[in-house]
Amino acid sequence: MKKLILPLFALFLSATLFAQTAGTLTFKVTTVAAGTVSGKHIQAIWITNSTTNSSSTFVKTLLTTTSGDKSHLKLFLAAAGSTPNAVDASTGATTSTYGALTYTWNGTNTSRTVVADGNYTVWVDLSDDPDEVSGNWTFAKGATAANITGTSTTNLTTVSLAWVPANTAINNVEMEKMYSLYPNPAVSSIYVSGLDIETIEICTLSAKILMHTNEQKVNISQLPKGAYLAVVYTKSGGMVVKKFQKI
Repeated sequence: MKKLILPLFALFLSATLFAQTAGTLTFKVTTVAAGTVSGKHIQAIWITNSTTNSSSTFVKTLLTTTSGDKSHLKLFLAAAGSTPNAVDASTGATTSTYGALTYTWNGTNTSRTVVADGNYTVWVDLSDDPDEVSGNWTFAKGATAANITGTSTTNLTTVSLAWVPANTAINNVEMEKMYSLYPNPAVSSIYVSGLDIETIEICTLSAKILMHTNEQKVNISQLPKGAYLAVVYTKSGGMVVKKFQKI
């Protein structure tokens, strides 16, 4: 009996400690021009596996906006190194625009490998040469969905984090049958049918969020022709993804 119990325990321990649940984190924050940060908008958003930037392991960059010189993003460079890896990240030039940002993380590192389950932290760094402000919020990545409202600061408000594991997301065959999208292909609008729908996000095939609505009928007339994803979030914490064509 002992010979049987020990291997089973080892298997359980391995599955518990080294689980790598696939899924999607949706991170939302509103940047505000206030105080010393109100002109140039140099910014970065990234993921680490610790709440302490100086002792954490850098996982992935989600966003950088800077015209080549990242030296003012001191906190970001301390985590990512002098030549930050921007695999799958959104990048762009320095801007003076402040407002709502939404970015997703697919649970992978810069090698596109799903990382181990556990606590992860989203960091935001804003700089206005030479002044710098930042914020960070932690969530649990695992087999259980998590919805967190983050504490706001002067420059970073309306913060939310929603982790949806894959077992409640796109590969859930039963949920797929409960929701439908039509017409497909569509010209000016789509309708998503189904119960318990909380929000719908329209994304590119690379998961960049273009639209966010609480309505089941979505006006897509302003979108260029092409293929898109409709990500349907339910009030019970589930998620369904429907692909459609705009013509």
